[in-house]
Amino acid sequence: MIEKKFKVIDEAGIHARPATILVQTANRFGANINLIYNEKTVNLKSIMGVMSLGIEQGKEFTINVDGVNDQSAIDALEETLKNEGLAELLA
Repeated sequence: MIEKKFKVIDEAGIHARPATILVQTANRFGANINLIYNEKTVNLKSIMGVMSLGIEQGKEFTINVDGVNDQSAIDALEETLKNEGLAELLA
């Protein structure tokens, strides 16, 4: 399993448009991909799950990936978050 922490930098947080982009990216991979925020875990392949978290600007969240092509999946998600200006990787 691979796990990375991120901090939201988008002023609007993870709202409908970015959630859709993240879900689309996650669905390209066969691995199990979860988003963890505020002690809640949701399937990152579920738009309703991601939207239910209501992650705001400045908040931290974790993505974990387990299974086939886990490294490729986490790399693609990290790149999507960076390129869309949604979140930054925490050291």
